[in-house]
Amino acid sequence: MELNAAAALGAALAVGLASLGAGIGDGMVTGKTVEGIARQPESRGVLQTTMFISVGLIEALPIIAVVIAFMLMGKAV
Repeated sequence: MELNAAAALGAALAVGLASLGAGIGDGMVTGKTVEGIARQPESRGVLQTTMFISVGLIEALPIIAVVIAFMLMGKAV
């Protein structure tokens, strides 16, 4: 039972911390993009494209964490 509890705790921490970090990162990237568009409205297209690519890369971390969590839960069974 201890192995199952440790795996569940590890999985929860992996997903939770990764999601927290991604949320903070997404907020920072989006905020800086809006700030840049406010300063130079003519560069909106380039900034938005860069923002969408960056947010996609940031969101890869929680997806990887979910995969790791599933792997941990599979090992515990």
